[in-house]
Amino acid sequence: MKVPFVDLEAQYRQLQNEIQETIQVVLQKGHFIGGEVITNFEKKFAQYIGSQYCIACANGTDALEIALEALGITRGDEVLIPALSWISTASAVSRLGAAPVFVDVDAYFTLDVTKLEEKITPKTKAIIPVHLYGQPVDMPQLMAIAQQYQLKVIEDCAQAHGAHIRGKKVGTWGDIATFSFYPTKNLGAYGDAGAILTNHPEMAETIRRLGNLGQLTKHDHTLIGRNSRLDVLQAAILNVKMRHLDQWIEKRIQHAKQYNTLLQKGHVQVPLTRHEDYSHVFHLYVVRSEQRDRLKHYLHERGIQTAIHYPTALPFLPCYKFYHYQPQDFPNAYQFSKEILSLPIFTSLTFEQIHYITHCIACFEG
Repeated sequence: MKVPFVDLEAQYRQLQNEIQETIQVVLQKGHFIGGEVITNFEKKFAQYIGSQYCIACANGTDALEIALEALGITRGDEVLIPALSWISTASAVSRLGAAPVFVDVDAYFTLDVTKLEEKITPKTKAIIPVHLYGQPVDMPQLMAIAQQYQLKVIEDCAQAHGAHIRGKKVGTWGDIATFSFYPTKNLGAYGDAGAILTNHPEMAETIRRLGNLGQLTKHDHTLIGRNSRLDVLQAAILNVKMRHLDQWIEKRIQHAKQYNTLLQKGHVQVPLTRHEDYSHVFHLYVVRSEQRDRLKHYLHERGIQTAIHYPTALPFLPCYKFYHYQPQDFPNAYQFSKEILSLPIFTSLTFEQIHYITHCIACFEG
């Protein structure tokens, strides 16, 4: 049996008529930048998350950079980020001339909130908690620390569309939230796409200007901005997909439960989840194995595609080697990066496929 890591073609087949119809409408109107389709998406997504304002942009990385810039983060400032994440979390800080200050992760793969205070200095201006793999960070505790030290909070929700804590969705806890709609996300476009959310009207205006060449209306350039707009075709596709998002999330959660049950006697550690009040939406289903590389090769030989998110913790990437960090500086992030393996999890994944994957893992001898 062959099992892909993700199957976007199957998702398209499910939505084919809706997608083609909405694309045809956009093509017939001939309006490809800005306008009603973009506005509708921003309103719907803001309402879904529970935020006052949503500003669409070109991608999740731009979303982070614009959010940091809107908060006034600049050269000489420090921003606390998790040691295990995608490079954008760190590079967005670095590209503004600020310094990413890495914090080790906890057993849930997310920023270890108990280690935040020891990293705070007079230069610290903000924290970027990343809801990695779809698992929420301990935001109540993080926000208490942020308020105590008067730090801004940018939630990186690129992998956590729809996740919530006690019914309050991630993206509504901090000052600003950023989202990616990369095609493989729980809510994905058919190309790059992103969004920035906030409840602060002045901040929303600044963000919108920064992503639109410094203007709200044409030739109204009050800031030095950039061109980071979501095109209408992607917004139209996202409007269609949003109608199915909650159903897709529920399927992912059910797949994860099946994995957890079937892997009880396997050679891997299943992902830990927080208290039941913290909803994990399983953008990725990430297990741990001391024989990760051998297991990955073993599954590949049996037609099962897997991935590693991420093989090198951020402090140990070549672009940050000048910090001269050692494994003991971030023991969890360093160890996890050697053990983590992402198994297939997508909405059309079948029980038979999950059973085959878990059977192969059970047969793996290490």
